[in-house]
Amino acid sequence: MNRLILKYGYPMTFVILAILAWTVYRIFSAGGSGLLGFVVVAVIVWGLGTVVFLYLWPTFAYSAFKRAVVQHGLGGGPIPVNTLYATPTRVSPAASNASLLATGTDDVLYVGGWLDLANGPLVLHVPDMAGRYYSVQFTDPSDGADFAYVGKRATGTAAGEYLISGPGWKGTVPQGMAPIASPNKSALVVGRVFVASESDLPTAYGLAQQLQLTPLSH
Repeated sequence: MNRLILKYGYPMTFVILAILAWTVYRIFSAGGSGLLGFVVVAVIVWGLGTVVFLYLWPTFAYSAFKRAVVQHGLGGGPIPVNTLYATPTRVSPAASNASLLATGTDDVLYVGGWLDLANGPLVLHVPDMAGRYYSVQFTDPSDGADFAYVGKRATGTAAGEYLISGPGWKGTVPQGMAPIASPNKSALVVGRVFVASESDLPTAYGLAQQLQLTPLSH
């Protein structure tokens, strides 16, 4: 997500400044009141731009992120909706071929996917991590807020199944599953699995691949 902000932040700022410059030009060309008119317009345009950025940016950014994940994937080709993909290697966030999910560390494998809960709940299957650090975060694309975590610090490292349901679902959570209620029918999933060393990479990758999603109906 930081990559998207860096990619589109400057163009959006340029657009706001361009609108400001055009408006000021129109005021001056029409015989406006000079400095006072400039200040008023600057405050209005910048204020509107800030509001638009704060309230519309998450939706815009996550929409772009969804397209990137579903159409291009994380290095292994497109990732179908309601599917998780685990990156097979560690990649520094500064590398040119870094994953879209790289966020500041190179000692984890990333797992990612996009959820669509419109057709019913999904089940997240987690293997026994045997004390290894891992995390799976769920993000609401409408506002960028993380609404749930599964992982060592939140739920431990034992094997488990988690039922992810969308808004309005009234079904019964099967015995043995922990419920996760999504505030939106869509959600971004970002997972991380710790890699202790190069020799540990195959084990970590095998565990990351076992983080899987299936429909509740299966």
